[in-house]
Amino acid sequence: MNPGKIKNRSQLMRFLVQEHHARQLHYDLRLEMAGVLKSWALPKGPSLNPADKRLAVMVDDHPLEYFGFEGIIPAGQYGAGAVVVWDQGEYGLLEGNDPLEALEGGKMIIELHGKILKGGFSLVRMKGRGENNWLLIKKKDVYSRTGWTISRALTKEKEAILQERVPPCKAD
Repeated sequence: MNPGKIKNRSQLMRFLVQEHHARQLHYDLRLEMAGVLKSWALPKGPSLNPADKRLAVMVDDHPLEYFGFEGIIPAGQYGAGAVVVWDQGEYGLLEGNDPLEALEGGKMIIELHGKILKGGFSLVRMKGRGENNWLLIKKKDVYSRTGWTISRALTKEKEAILQERVPPCKAD
């Protein structure tokens, strides 16, 4: 697959990946569509290696105001811990024209244009594993990286400047 084959560039929407240091470190993938951020928790984070099939557990939608949220969710609050933006950018569909239709069908083929995540990805609902279990898989393209490992965005310097904040919605 060659990158850049998005059918309608005017339909580019925003995506966000947050690194969330809650009880267990995980990453949250958020895709803007239908006026909300459709959201998945990625226990191991995304990967640029097409051989990696990353579990993506669909969670509650988040309001658009949550886009770009960074801060330390206070102890006692749902999702307590540090949240930082790991990557963000735009995405578009490589197959189909309606992201909600693709989502309902259980298969989204998208192209990401982020600082880290670039190129094609499949987001596919796992059959027989419940409605919320999906896989995020990198497509083989010029942005693929075998042997790729995720690096953390939360450095000691970044953590030192984070403010304690209650997110504009229930955090995951």
